[in-house]
Amino acid sequence: MIIDMPDTTTNAVGKRLAHLRDEGGAVALGRVLTLVVVAEEADIEDSVRAANQASHEHPCRVVVIAPLAQRDRSAPRLDAEIRVGGDAGASEVVVLRAGGPMLDHPDTLVMPLLLPDAPIVVWWPTGGPDAPSADPMGAMAQRRITDTTTAADPVAMLHRLAGAFSPGDTDLAWARVTLWRGLIAAAVEQPPYEPVTAVTVEGQEQHTSLDLLAAWLGQRLRCPATVVRTDSDDAITRVTLERRSGPIVLDRPDGRVVSITQPEKPERRMALPIRALSEALIEELRRLDPDELYGEVLTKGLTRVETVKAKSTAKARA
Repeated sequence: MIIDMPDTTTNAVGKRLAHLRDEGGAVALGRVLTLVVVAEEADIEDSVRAANQASHEHPCRVVVIAPLAQRDRSAPRLDAEIRVGGDAGASEVVVLRAGGPMLDHPDTLVMPLLLPDAPIVVWWPTGGPDAPSADPMGAMAQRRITDTTTAADPVAMLHRLAGAFSPGDTDLAWARVTLWRGLIAAAVEQPPYEPVTAVTVEGQEQHTSLDLLAAWLGQRLRCPATVVRTDSDDAITRVTLERRSGPIVLDRPDGRVVSITQPEKPERRMALPIRALSEALIEELRRLDPDELYGEVLTKGLTRVETVKAKSTAKARA
């Protein structure tokens, strides 16, 4: 069910939510957090869809704040939309479209709709601020989720985030490398137990998951880490770990299956599809305490990474 409330106030929205709970018998006691989504109009539906899917694992109230349409953006007006039931997954969704001075202080619009005594997570689906903890919305949150892969200049934004990092910050590009990290750790921890002397991560030119995976490897293995950017690949397509007896190679040319090869061992193949937006969001909502490893990788490991550009002749998607 979707309820439109044009030209309204957040107080009226809060009262309508309370009335809906009383009328339908729903309660907010099972909500574990408030997810605040700072979006543009073009982001709203995809963001709400991902949040609804995530809410089945992390029941929450979703509050989306976005500007009014361009023609109405200067008007001191607030339009609201409440989604419950099948249109809201296991959550309550409130979409706020604000204009004029209201848009200058979005935190004051969101505050009346926060669940009491529940953690606050702020998510910017498109890029995000360079200093999330200094942003008015980010300052009130325990966790702040950016997505550098959607920024105009993803790699540059990643380095700006490193310079302004604060505990509680994270990025969806980091969540997208979790499965890679598990596979690599399992491969390295098998005989002959030799140290890794160098690592190379290859993939799509502007995908920041390459940088974060290379930074993690360089930081943990204390070895040189190189990112090779190509023109035609999407996301991570190959990881090579050099050892004295020969390299460990994880190759994913099609974005679905990774083959793992290393000396004197049979090739192994495993499913490793590219993670959907909702899967990355679920990954980040699993923890509400600061991700210390991400902070270490971003602020220390990233400085160890060397980047080179290589033309790719592969036409496979990854």
